Amino acid sequence: MNHDRSRALYDRALSVMPGGVNSAVRAAIEPYPFFVEKGEAGHVVDADGNRYVDWVMGLGPLLLGHDLPDEVGAAIQRRASEGPMYGTPTEVEVELAEFVARHVPSVEKIRFVNSGTEATVSAVRLARGHTGRNKIVVMQGGYHGAQESTLVEGDAAQPRPSSAGIPQSFAEHTLPVPFNDEAAIREVFEAHGDEIACVLVEPILANYGIVHPEEGYHEFLREITEEYGSLLVFDEVITGFRVGGLGCAQSEFGVTPDLTTFGKIVGGGFPVGAIGGRAEIIEGFAPAGDVFQAGTFSGHPVTMAAGLETLQYAAENDVYDHVDGLGERLRAGLTDIVADRAPEYTVAGTASMFKLIFTREGPGRDALEEQCSAGCRQEPTCPRYDFCPKNAGDVKAAETDRWRRIFWGQMEDQGIFLSQNQFESQFVSYGHTEADVEETLEAYKEAL
Repeated sequence: MNHDRSRALYDRALSVMPGGVNSAVRAAIEPYPFFVEKGEAGHVVDADGNRYVDWVMGLGPLLLGHDLPDEVGAAIQRRASEGPMYGTPTEVEVELAEFVARHVPSVEKIRFVNSGTEATVSAVRLARGHTGRNKIVVMQGGYHGAQESTLVEGDAAQPRPSSAGIPQSFAEHTLPVPFNDEAAIREVFEAHGDEIACVLVEPILANYGIVHPEEGYHEFLREITEEYGSLLVFDEVITGFRVGGLGCAQSEFGVTPDLTTFGKIVGGGFPVGAIGGRAEIIEGFAPAGDVFQAGTFSGHPVTMAAGLETLQYAAENDVYDHVDGLGERLRAGLTDIVADRAPEYTVAGTASMFKLIFTREGPGRDALEEQCSAGCRQEPTCPRYDFCPKNAGDVKAAETDRWRRIFWGQMEDQGIFLSQNQFESQFVSYGHTEADVEETLEAYKEAL
């Protein structure tokens, strides 16, 4: 493929933007990213005219794909034509709030903000304000946006900032533990239970290779937070309105958190975030309560319209049947391919999410007939159970450089756009087709 114009654009970008990008992950593609000119259904076209099947989908927000259904696009355009924003409430933000509250088990009230990061920042502040406690528990490798409270690595005994610019004194209030490790959770609560404001967790680790919870893990988190008077906060920025349909992942797992953070799909592809939960807790936000939270662009009318129209369209059409069905076909196809060509690798994902993790060990080929058929589910009876990733550390131990430096480029050469590293999830949209799936599986066969 010719990438001359993308290379020239990146050269220009390096002169005026740090790393030539406005979000660090975009520079993960080496030696430089391609620049997208437009999207079409389940595809993108770059600045040099190259066309790709797009499984990145804006890193998750584009449930409907790049081409919006006519009624959705018309409603968004109509709202934009009425003026960009007003600094005062609008009816459409009430309608979107009502829609979310009707469908998501944990949500009685909701506060809209402008990004997933802003949502998790505000949720942590609210949890601290509600409980009067300072410490939070997070999962090692879980991603909750570019915020001081969660850009923390290490373990609960020695937490430390994972980024320059964050004081060690901030990190000391954050207790990282491995995902799927009940003993580690129990240990930090026994040591710090009366200081812990909340446990902040993705229902599925979706930004670190896609890792499912083991059976009973979220129920355990629900029980121990109630036991110690802490809040359980589900970060559904990625899984929200993608896993479990309109009820989100919490309805899939049957566990209701105290607070839920949203982003991506709830804004229909426009910048958005939200914090929902029990009314008595959400009422802690100003002006009803003492926890300050505000934003000029919060509840932006164009974003609210895009989110509402997207979710209503999904509710009234076959969107989830379509995307989940294609996701199942992708994962099932990948399971067959890796069983034949790379039996140590792990197929992960659920609903309309998928990922191939380049794990280094696995059972013998003769045992693979009994494995999970379309993505790891942490089933103890699966022959891959002892080898599939249980937490972010397991994913990090995979062949991440091979995935990024060799495999990603081989897929790009075949016109398949995958997420920029081993860790980011990949997503199916309503714009994708069975032909896109078959083309992608053929590319995987060639690349592997």
